[in-house]
Amino acid sequence: MSFRDDNEDGRGGGGDLRKPFLHTGSWYRMGSRQSSSMMGSTAGFRDSSISVLACVLIVALGPIQFGFTCGYSSPTQSAITKDLNLTVSEFSLFGSLSNVGAMVGAIASGQIAEYIGRKGSLMIAAIPNIIGWLAISFATDSSFLYMGRLLEGFGVGIISYTVPVYIAEIAPQNLRGGLGSVNQLSVTIGILLAYLLGLFVPWRILAVLGVLPCTILIPGLFFIPESPRWLAKMGMMEDFEASLQVLRGFDADISLEVNEVKRAVASAGRKQAIRFADLKRKRYWFPLMVGIGLLVLQQLSGINAVLFYSSTIFEAAGVTNGNMVTCIVGALQVLATAVTTWLIDRAGRRVLLIVSTIGMTLSILLVAVSFIVKDFISSDSNLSNILGILSVVGVLAMVVTFSLGMGAIPWVIMSEVRHS
Repeated sequence: MSFRDDNEDGRGGGGDLRKPFLHTGSWYRMGSRQSSSMMGSTAGFRDSSISVLACVLIVALGPIQFGFTCGYSSPTQSAITKDLNLTVSEFSLFGSLSNVGAMVGAIASGQIAEYIGRKGSLMIAAIPNIIGWLAISFATDSSFLYMGRLLEGFGVGIISYTVPVYIAEIAPQNLRGGLGSVNQLSVTIGILLAYLLGLFVPWRILAVLGVLPCTILIPGLFFIPESPRWLAKMGMMEDFEASLQVLRGFDADISLEVNEVKRAVASAGRKQAIRFADLKRKRYWFPLMVGIGLLVLQQLSGINAVLFYSSTIFEAAGVTNGNMVTCIVGALQVLATAVTTWLIDRAGRRVLLIVSTIGMTLSILLVAVSFIVKDFISSDSNLSNILGILSVVGVLAMVVTFSLGMGAIPWVIMSEVRHS
């Protein structure tokens, strides 16, 4: 088995030709050639940061869908188990199946994104998400719940790879860290929306509302350019330059960046296929270990368990309204991730990761000790109430410290390592 650089002549070889699944035509090429006659209609795209930000905001609907999937199970647990007569283990299986689907989607995502483009990959991811939410909404037994959750997870797995890569490929170098963090910020917004809406609407209606991000994403994909780097890899040089011109502004001089991308693509094209034996060399195993290791540790941190079942955790700690405190968790997570988006290019990745991991370790230790001691004392004692408060504080602190580093930065590093 070998890891190929997927840079093999998009121009030659008939049957192996790769094309964008979502080719939106050349509307942006017209703008770069006729900017003087289209001043009004293209004013929003003239500034580099504005055009890139518009594209990032559209693809951010994917991570919002990701977050909505993560947050859905927390406010709906009691209602779903009651309406469909599920046991705790059956509902736990429902919650975890999104991760199973995400594993399959993540495995397939790289090849899908390389063969049909970043926009086409997001289109494919949106379809199972929509079907999955509808299956959950109309479920009459556990089988439809499970099928819907698996489909959601598959779509989320593709989104979790494609969106950070697309953002890294369209963002100017000086904005790459901040814009890359928008991925995780959007995930937290999706989680918060699921928590908030879960307070007011039944679980079936909440599932229908889960369709909205991808339903809006699909038409939005027709109004943004494909990744310039991917177009260059496929040999579509005219589309590559037109796409880059839109992203940098119609008045911008893109000649230096065009030459830089062309050199990078040409250099990648000269590389041999990487064999497993080559992974012994530090230039390969070290970035691979960093990228994969951070993402593995992110998932093993236990954050998904906290987010999926936060209402139950808070009720076990003695909080009367677990769903309300869960909304506070969601709001804190959004705020902390927004701070990370601002800090990441100022404080650096390593410092934020160190602060985040130390904070998470101490927080989850506080939660664990509080619950363990709570089991050995009377539930009516003052100490029990204090331990309940400490466990809630620990959960809140864990979510905040996760959002300050381990939430966003592994995705940013993954996309940066990929293009290093």
